[in-house]
Amino acid sequence: MGVLTAHALLVAYLSQGYLHAGRIREASDQAISALDYARTHKERGHEAWVPRLLGDIYMQSDPPEGEQAETRYQQALALANELGMRPLQAHCHYSLGRLYTHMARVAPARAALSTAIGLYRDMAMTFWLPQAEAARAAME
Repeated sequence: MGVLTAHALLVAYLSQGYLHAGRIREASDQAISALDYARTHKERGHEAWVPRLLGDIYMQSDPPEGEQAETRYQQALALANELGMRPLQAHCHYSLGRLYTHMARVAPARAALSTAIGLYRDMAMTFWLPQAEAARAAME
């Protein structure tokens, strides 16, 4: 049939691996490829995760590209809201909170982190909850 099941997701995982290895250019290239594939093949759920990954890539660029990161996090959040993807919503708020903290935007950082904490708590996402709480405590 010529369709690769979850190809966009697998390419996004590869991108994330490159990001963790500090290979920003390769991470960006793979994330863009994953996004293109997801859009072409109408994989909206997979498409929703990639902009958040691109936001993370922009944040780890040297120097960090905060405005591009914010745009990508907001894109991911909009898709997550539209598709009802609550874990992704929580992760987007957490990422935005960390970004706003980095940008010294205290009120939006506090609001985003508080939203993330509430979502993590509601979904019993016990791995992420203490991290978001620590990020909020650190900015106070």
